[in-house]
Amino acid sequence: MELPHNATVFALILRIGLTALGVCLGCAPRLVQAQDFCQSCEVQVGLGGTYHYWGTTGSLVLPVSLTWSDNRYELAAFRFTNQQLLPLPGTHRGRRMADPYWGASLSRRWRLFEYGPVQGYFGFGLAGRSESDGLSATRLGLR
Repeated sequence: MELPHNATVFALILRIGLTALGVCLGCAPRLVQAQDFCQSCEVQVGLGGTYHYWGTTGSLVLPVSLTWSDNRYELAAFRFTNQQLLPLPGTHRGRRMADPYWGASLSRRWRLFEYGPVQGYFGFGLAGRSESDGLSATRLGLR
């Protein structure tokens, strides 16, 4: 069995996310006007690094997310660009923890509190990734 390319896996994750988004939109109240749908939309682009417990694993993370409906819904895509290596104590080598991969998520959340710049949320969602690795709790990946 031949494994799909990362682009094919990411396209599958995106299709699942967009289908779930369509289901969520079908459950939205009908009183909302079409022009009001993205009145509170925000696109956020970030740049970060990867860590395992207290040590860096050396990969660059490129996240892009879209939130709407006053931050109640989020659709996000992530690219982990490099191999993630965990340094082995006493050596100049590292243990390979993860290869580069794509990830995507779709979530629905409810604001519990807002205190100045701090906000607390409760929510649920779906997430997928193109690779399984030693850092994942479930060891499940799309193949």
